Amino acid sequence: MAITVNIYYTGEKDNARKFAEEMLSSGTVAHIKAEDGNLKYDYYLPMDDPSTVLLVDSWSSQEALDLHHASPMMKTISELRNKYDLHMKVERFVSDDKIPEQDQKFIKK
Repeated sequence: MAITVNIYYTGEKDNARKFAEEMLSSGTVAHIKAEDGNLKYDYYLPMDDPSTVLLVDSWSSQEALDLHHASPMMKTISELRNKYDLHMKVERFVSDDKIPEQDQKFIKK
C-alpha cells in the first residue's frame, strides 16, 4: 500500500520555482529518488498559480517515509524552504492499488 503526499509550496514571486530548481540542480532530488522505498518525487507547476509548485512524493510504506524523514535530506530540504520563505499545504493519500471496474471504462489504455 503506497503513501503519496502532495505538497504545495507557495512563496513570493517565483521563489517556489527557484526552490524546486535548486532541489534538482543540487542533486537532492536524485538522492531522495535513490532512497529505499521511494516511488516518486516529482515537481509540477500549476497552470493557474505561478507562485506555487506541487511536489508529488510517493513511498512504498510508512516505514520508508519515516526513514526519509529521519534522513539528512530533511535538513537540506528545510534549509532550502527557509531560504525561499515557502509555506506548505499538504495532502496525504494511501493507495488501495485497485481501480474499481466501474471506473476503468473512463481510462484510455
